[in-house]
Amino acid sequence: MLIGLLSALGAGLMWGLVFVAPLMLGDYPGLVLSFGRYIGFGLIALVPAFFDRRRIAALTKADWIAALKLALVGNILYYGALATGIQLADAPLPAMMIGTLPVVISICSNWSPGHPSESVAWGRLAPSLVIIFLGLMLVNASELTHLDGSRSTSDYALGCFITLGALAAWTWYPIMNARHLKRHPHIASSTWATAQGLATLPLALAGFIAYGVYAAFNPAAYGFPLGPRPAQFIGLMLTLGLCASWLGTMLWNKASQRLPTSLAGQLIVFETLSALLYAFIWRGAVPTVAVLAGIVLLVAGVVLGMRTFQKAHADSKAAGTASA
Repeated sequence: MLIGLLSALGAGLMWGLVFVAPLMLGDYPGLVLSFGRYIGFGLIALVPAFFDRRRIAALTKADWIAALKLALVGNILYYGALATGIQLADAPLPAMMIGTLPVVISICSNWSPGHPSESVAWGRLAPSLVIIFLGLMLVNASELTHLDGSRSTSDYALGCFITLGALAAWTWYPIMNARHLKRHPHIASSTWATAQGLATLPLALAGFIAYGVYAAFNPAAYGFPLGPRPAQFIGLMLTLGLCASWLGTMLWNKASQRLPTSLAGQLIVFETLSALLYAFIWRGAVPTVAVLAGIVLLVAGVVLGMRTFQKAHADSKAAGTASA
């Protein structure tokens, strides 16, 4: 469980970067940022794929189909919707909606667990979820003060609607990803991260080319292919491809193999905390008392969730021993 916790923490630190990138490249369309990030992911994955070629070659057709589905939903659709939502509605509102992921994933995975041993009684699970939810509301309510008011009501509404799609995509992704890994424990977390990168590359290239066709008929929309700041765009996309995609996915795979999915879902709060940290650094600001209180609640909720699952696991083992 400790290895799983540390892996989830590392993944959160990597994933927090994706909330800052759309603000750094605000003049780039969200879909272009998504395609660019995952082209970077796919190209970077070619390097570990070469060194890990024996285990990559051992993956079955079913594994590759699963990797393609996860790549499409959890990578391309999720980040495209999130980046577009952030640009339409500013960062705070989409961040507030995406911030509910720890609670939403935990509820969905506990409602329909991949294995009965992964579920806990709702009465045990509820306290940590309530504390995490209150922490998220405190943190994000404070962030709403950073809305600049420059967007129209329709932009805010459309941005929030699109962000709901991102929320649905990333609720589905960790649950399905964890189930595949637990059904195939022989697949190493790094191998599975590389496989998803390889599966993502053709999808991202196809999407990028399709956007290029669109841009050819709408030249004012975007300076295809590299936009107004090519060096910054390429550098940031490769950084996200390596850190937020390959390394983050590898660490999350490791956490998914070692933790119940309901608990792993709660640990996505590390992404929220990391995104907050990077946002404050980007703004050159310090967190308010409300944000600090929210962070304390988030950490307390995670600690309580860990203890809940540890106790449930101990009770399950004791019951098994007694029946034996």
